[in-house]
Formats: sequence, C-alpha cells, structure tokens
Amino acid sequence: MKDIIIIGAGPAGISMAVEAVNAGISTDKILILEKSEEHSFTIKKYYPDNKLVTANYKGFAAACTGVMCLADSSKHETISYLDKSIEDHKLNVHYSETVYKIHQDKTEQKFVIYTDKNTYKSKVVVIAVGILGKPNKPEYKVPVTLNEKVLFDVTSKEIKDSKVLVVGGGDSASEYCQYLHQVGNDVTLSYRKDSFSRMNEINLESLTSLANQNEIKLKLNSNITSIEDENGKSKVIFTENEAEIFDFVVYALGGSTPENFLKLIGIEFDGPNPILKEGYETTIPGLFLTGDLSAGKRGGSIIWAFNSANTAMKRICENYLDCKIN
Repeated sequence: MKDIIIIGAGPAGISMAVEAVNAGISTDKILILEKSEEHSFTIKKYYPDNKLVTANYKGFAAACTGVMCLADSSKHETISYLDKSIEDHKLNVHYSETVYKIHQDKTEQKFVIYTDKNTYKSKVVVIAVGILGKPNKPEYKVPVTLNEKVLFDVTSKEIKDSKVLVVGGGDSASEYCQYLHQVGNDVTLSYRKDSFSRMNEINLESLTSLANQNEIKLKLNSNITSIEDENGKSKVIFTENEAEIFDFVVYALGGSTPENFLKLIGIEFDGPNPILKEGYETTIPGLFLTGDLSAGKRGGSIIWAFNSANTAMKRICENYLDCKIN
C-alpha cells in the first residue's frame, strides 16, 4: 500500500513527489507512473532545443510557493533541473507503464490502480498528466503518402530550407513559426479567426514583429478543407477557393484533456472542466488533479505545475496523510 501514487512524470508529477518527500512521506510510500519511456516527455518532444522555457506563461506570474522553482531556462536547463530533482529526492518512477483504470474503494480511503504491468493500492492518487497526450488532428483526412510531410510537431523531423505551412492560433503555433523561421524556412501561418486571442504577450509580439517585417506570412480568416498529394508535396485547399503548395504542413492545434478517462473514474464535470475543490481535489475524496489539468485552458506554465503540487500537498496532509508542509 502506497501513501500516494502520482500519474505522470512531467513537472507537475515530479514536483508533487518532491512536495510529498518534503512533507515527511517516505520515498518508498511514493510512486510515479509514467506511460512514456522518460520523464517530461512533452518538453523533450515538443520544445525545440533552442526555445526558452518561460516561467511566466499565459498570464501566470513566476512566483513560487513550494519547494521547486525555476526561472526562464533553456530546454536543457529545465530537463537537468527535473533530472536532479528526481535524483536528489530518490524518487521512484516506473516508466513505460500505462494506467488504464482507477477504482475507488468505498469501504476505506483506498484506491486500486490498474496498469498494463501491475496493480497498486494507494491512499491518495494525484493525476498530473499534461493536455498534450495526443495532438488534436484536423477533421479532413490527410493522404497517407504525405505522412512524412504533414506533421504535428517541429522536432520529430528536420525541416530546413522549405516552404512550410503552420496551422493554428495558439502559443504552439507562434513558437513553431519562430523556430521554423529561425532555421531558414519560408513560413506561412494559417488561422481560422481574424485575430489571436490565445497567445501570451511574448509569443504574440514575436509573431507580429516577424509578420510586420515580412519574415513570415499570416493567413487569417483562412480555413482548410482538404490536403492533396501533389507530386510528393502538400496541396492545401482553402475554403476561399484558393490552393497553395507547401513542402511541409505542421499542425499546432493543441491537445485535449483526457476527459473520457477522468469521467470513467467517476470525476464530475461542469461542462468541459472537471469540478475541483480546495487544493485541486476532485469530487472523489483523495483524488487530485495538478498541473495542466488543474489550470484548464490556462495550463502550460511550469510554475503553475510546481505551485499546484504545493497547494494539493497541503490539502493531502490536512485530510489524508500524516504529514506537514513546512
């Protein structure tokens, strides 16, 4: 029986375990389960190597309330900090292990967690997965012959000296444009609305500056109806009765929260968002959501991930475990 099992080994999950150790819980009573082969998979896969990982993100001030804290850092510095946190606190992380079911025991404060490799029991469960488990995909089908040319991130394949269309209107879209331009590509951004409302100020200013200098092209109020294979390139058809050919198309449509999984557990929702009580506790006693899942659409801040872990840990110590936050 564990005291606390944490699902997800990103910044939120790692900081949750660090907070638990700091509160006096023995490391052998703490377990992190991570479906990927390594921790912080989203940062490692979706962040370009030279992209700054910002502490102040989407309006969240970079003010730390818990044990872990990080200023604006490079991707390497961020990963190294998380590596060191795991090592210094002797955290027990099971990689390549997927949770597919969580059962609440109605007779006592206990959960049974079922994975593809084992079954565990724990007094408290914290779900700290990000919202980028699977990138959102367009409604229209993309020809399989273009699988190497139509992508959902900018790091899985080297893109240089190419004509590239980025599709999306959030922070990822701006960051992809900045990165692709920096490495020498001819970049166009397609967005279905007439203005950007989901970007943080830094990304909006960077994107606007590049557009004003004609370094990238903006296609606002543009909707794509289909993509065709044109001799190995992507022929993009827009609803405005125009078509354009690109070497690569990169979608930055964001990810969706694992809503179905959370609902199957029994967590109640208010519309698209899970109902959260004090300390980011769900409607199931002893089951918490931290990181992106506790922030909703505002998610993405590493500082938020760290701070939400500290807030949740206070509630856990008050109500469930014999521990205390200093």
